Amino acid sequence: MAVSQPTQEKESEDCSLLPLVHDIIKCMDKDSQDVHQELAKLKVKIQEAREQISNMPGVDSSPLEQQQQLATLREQVRTKNQLLQKYKSLCMFDVPKAS
Repeated sequence: MAVSQPTQEKESEDCSLLPLVHDIIKCMDKDSQDVHQELAKLKVKIQEAREQISNMPGVDSSPLEQQQQLATLREQVRTKNQLLQKYKSLCMFDVPKAS
């Protein structure tokens, strides 16, 4: 799983379509034949973005299910924070001070 994460980060960093649109406009200004190649690149980039979106976790959940999951997770965080504060107040974890 740790192997796929750097790949995912690399893909998520390179999701801007503006440079491709800019290249297309430049080609159109010059009446260049490269417009079709640039449009093909844009099409590929849009398809990659669609695939990334479809692979995102939670996309298949309804908004209501996502809200319920969010509420559950927030309740878990609140409970864990309360427990953490309780354990801290017990003074069982005396941290030695550095000299």
